[in-house]
Amino acid sequence: MELITGKVIIIALFILIIHSIETLAYAVRLSGARARLLATALSLFNIMVMVSRLSNMMQQPFTGSLIDNAPPENTLQFVENQFRFILGSASLGTLIGMLLLPTFVAIFSRAIIHLVAERGSIPALFKKGLSFEYLRRAVGHIRKPRFSYLRGIGLKDVPKKLFLINVIVTAVYTTGVFSALYASLLVPEYKTTAIMASGLINGIGTILLIVFIDPKISLLSDAVINNRGSYVHLKKASIMMISSRFLGTLFAQILFIPASHYVAWFAKFIG
Repeated sequence: MELITGKVIIIALFILIIHSIETLAYAVRLSGARARLLATALSLFNIMVMVSRLSNMMQQPFTGSLIDNAPPENTLQFVENQFRFILGSASLGTLIGMLLLPTFVAIFSRAIIHLVAERGSIPALFKKGLSFEYLRRAVGHIRKPRFSYLRGIGLKDVPKKLFLINVIVTAVYTTGVFSALYASLLVPEYKTTAIMASGLINGIGTILLIVFIDPKISLLSDAVINNRGSYVHLKKASIMMISSRFLGTLFAQILFIPASHYVAWFAKFIG
């Protein structure tokens, strides 16, 4: 049976979009701090988050169907290989987000200002932004990724505890659904319990993100807007968090099978 099917590629594309958008979330604070309109930046970024959530909702039935359509022979290895391919798209999506960071900051900063000029009207902003004149201007804001963008950033700027937490949180969030689905194959008699555990895993990952990561970056953003902090310092922190996120998607490949066995044990324990 063919491993990389059209369905697997579609799922991988959804995952790539999700992780690209979530990586660019760090750029929102950079754009908001740069324009000194952080709240407006976050409200505009909610549209991108909506696209990410929609992609996540759309990929879940497709991903579940991979379990239903797995061959009876060598099922575990077949599904593992498919899931690892999809997890690889999470790393690729994060990498794309990293490369798009300078361009996104430049374009998003302008979009924030135009949103204010349009009195907060998203439809009016889209109408203006999709006009030929503004699309032509947007091309001028495209920035090639350069090592000079990383100038001044060193290991001494890395908050190591925060960096490590973000790696772990990203890994848990990335592999959560896939580990739960794989666990349903390990304990087929408790497969429904195992699959439903994915919500718990992602919930824990989200809570850790909200408690340990977001407040730190938000504090730096507020400091820049209130002239108590440096924009360069915020950029350093954002880039290091993006880097740790990329490492987290790679760590998800290592965590995938152990997490699956843990979910299987948890499902049996509850059952």
